[in-house]
Formats: sequence, structure tokens, C-alpha cells
Amino acid sequence: MRPWTQVPPQQGRRFVITGSNGGLGLETARILGSRGAEVVMACRSVEKAEAAARTVPGHDKGRVEVRRLDVSDLSSVRSFVADLSADGRTVDVLVNNAGVLGVPYALSAEGVEMHFATNHLGHFALTLGLLPLLTDRVVVVSSREHRSGRIELDDLGWLHRPYRPFQAYGDSKLACLLFMRELDRRLRARGSQLRAVGAHPGATATSITSGSGNPVVTAIGHYGHRLVGMPGWRGALNTVYAATTDVEGGTYIGPHGRTELWGWPALARMSPKVDDEVLAHRLWERSVELTGVDLPALQER
Repeated sequence: MRPWTQVPPQQGRRFVITGSNGGLGLETARILGSRGAEVVMACRSVEKAEAAARTVPGHDKGRVEVRRLDVSDLSSVRSFVADLSADGRTVDVLVNNAGVLGVPYALSAEGVEMHFATNHLGHFALTLGLLPLLTDRVVVVSSREHRSGRIELDDLGWLHRPYRPFQAYGDSKLACLLFMRELDRRLRARGSQLRAVGAHPGATATSITSGSGNPVVTAIGHYGHRLVGMPGWRGALNTVYAATTDVEGGTYIGPHGRTELWGWPALARMSPKVDDEVLAHRLWERSVELTGVDLPALQER
């Protein structure tokens, strides 16, 4: 496999990246900034994001902006959408990157388990809220672990089964891909030129397990990823490839290696569960019910 590192020039293009104050999101912002993009860093901690923003190329030229967004909180999502829409400026690409892994049991204000609330539901509301501003595509960051996912739409709060954080993570990442595919289908059915695509980073050295609340899990994640994982920029290349190259809607990008743990961006395998259009439709309807947001009317672009 020939390494892909030649990111196309991105001058004049504007990207919104959630969870970009560290890890894959920050590496994605740095790569895009180095190619001339304008970057909106949408993060829960403005203080951390502003410190991180100073490391993104183009910050000194006014091409990097920080805005507060907590995707687990739908009121924060609504405020972010309203503020960004008030600018009157378009966004070329939305990168739904923010995520949690292995966190202790907690429920969102909507009564939804926190992996599902953060990794899927908040991004569902954010994406549909920003669609009128978008000119190119939505990139949904998922995981190899979506293959273990199974979505219990009647028990999104894990009230009727023992809570298992890594199962909850896999469920949420399956939801991400079901949403990506269903969004792309609905966009095409409307004749829209927008597209939805997915990506995953393989095994990448990040601190995503730092919120687990379990020192053993955190340590294993921290040292394990650094021992066997790719550098952050390598994992982020999959997201950047999905965001900047001419891939078809519904495409899923990940490392090319046989297990998709390491390698350069290539077409990745999705679980057959992602092709379940009945489940995708039910997930969409349940997400609309929980967020109060549905596909808006779109202007021709």
C-alpha cells in the first residue's frame, strides 16, 4: 500500500471539528491548518481549546477559531448551531470527531447513556442543525468496535440490563455508521450534492480512555495505545482523507492493514449491521424524538 500523505490544498475551505482540543481532533485540525484551511475548533473546554489552537498552523493568521460545544448536552448543541448560523458564513465540512470511551455509567438530560449521547445523539442534532450551512460533506468518526455493537432502542438508558461501558461504546459507534449511511441515503433522495462519509483511526495513541474513572483501564489505554498504536497524525489521516478527497457518499475509510489497526487510508470494512435499513430508520426516528431535530429543507448549492 502506497502511503497517502499528500493532502490537497484547502485554502478557502472551512471545517468545523468537534472535540479538537486534543487527540485525533487536534491532529486533524493541525493537518488541515497546514494545508491552508480555516478551522473552527468546537470543544467543551474553551480554555483547553484555546491553548491547543495555538499549535494549529494558521492560528497566527486568524484562520483558527475556538467555540464552545458540549455534544453530550443538547442545549449546548442548540446554542452552538444558533451562534454559528448567525455568522452568515457557510461551512464546507463538518467533522463529527468528539467521543468518549469506557466512561462510568451516567445519563444525559434526555435519559440516554453517555456514550450514546456523546458519540451519536449530540452529533445527530449538530449535523442536522448545521446542514443548511454545509456545502460539501459530513465526516462521521466511528471505530472498529462498531462491529460488536447492538442497539437496544427501547433501553438507551441501560435501565434493564447490566451496564457494560465497552459494549455501550461499541453500540454508539454502530449508531454513528447507521446514521452516516441513512443521512447519505436521505440526502441523495432529495437530490442534494452534500454527502456523508465515515472514518476510523485504527489503533492510535490518544488519551480517549482518560475519562474512564478506572485507573487500570486508563493506564492500559494510555500505555497500550502508545506501545502498539500509530502516532496521532497517522490515525487522523483517515479522517482527513474522508474529508478532503473525492470519495462517494456512504464510504468508510480506515487503515489499510489486514486488521485495520495500522496502515494508510483505504476503504474499510463495515459490519453487515450497518446495511440494516430498517434499524437505521428506527434509529433515525428515535433520534428525532429525543432531539427534536429532523432533516431541514436544503437549498441548492
